[in-house]
Amino acid sequence: MTEPPDPDDAPTRARLFVTVALADGAPVALDARATHYLRNVLRLGPGAEIALFNGRDGEFRARLDAVGKHAAQATVLALRRAQRPEPDIWLLFAPVKRARIDLIVEKATELGVARLVPVITHRTAVARVNLERLASIAIEAAEQCERLSVPAVAAPAPLDAVLAGWPAGRRLFAADEAGGGVPLGAALQGAQPGPWALLIGPEGGFADAELDALRQFQFVTPVGLGPRVLRADTAVTAALAVVQSWIGDWAHPPRS
Repeated sequence: MTEPPDPDDAPTRARLFVTVALADGAPVALDARATHYLRNVLRLGPGAEIALFNGRDGEFRARLDAVGKHAAQATVLALRRAQRPEPDIWLLFAPVKRARIDLIVEKATELGVARLVPVITHRTAVARVNLERLASIAIEAAEQCERLSVPAVAAPAPLDAVLAGWPAGRRLFAADEAGGGVPLGAALQGAQPGPWALLIGPEGGFADAELDALRQFQFVTPVGLGPRVLRADTAVTAALAVVQSWIGDWAHPPRS
């Protein structure tokens, strides 16, 4: 006989990311962003139950105690889901125009990326990156997709500087739109397990000198993403889906 579902495992109407420590009975002050969402979007008031997570302690049930115009207060009730390891996948990407960079951050968060690294390449057309906005998008995407963490968003840096300071032991799969790489699936199948990263270039593609430089690093594997020319945001989503299917958490039961 099938057991009825645990009500604590049912999706919660409001999930909010906080930075403070979470523990049974702890009071939590909610910031203006969270308060606006609770008060003006969901129209929740005192007594409503919400879920809180911070990327460290797991996800907790909590009760709203007070909701003002710019701040709210909640009390942590009980652990809902324990923190668990997540795939250690980084995404390096050349910044693109606002709507598409927002989509890149949103979808990369939903697909489990642990760190977002904007890199400046020879053909990068966007001069300024609003890190605060990207971090906010990552938080909202994590809240929506029920992951237990929020990816870090690094400050933009030149590609050559990022490569020069690359951490030992992390394999980088660089999307080579010029056709010089092996299919991504085949590259993943033959790669050694470990922390990985994915590099997607600008909409105009990498310069020849950049592709030559990438091939000089032993930790870089040039890869192909199929026969079609993909926009940067499409390439990110497609490549991360392939990566997750090979080394990510898609093979595990959701929300265990």
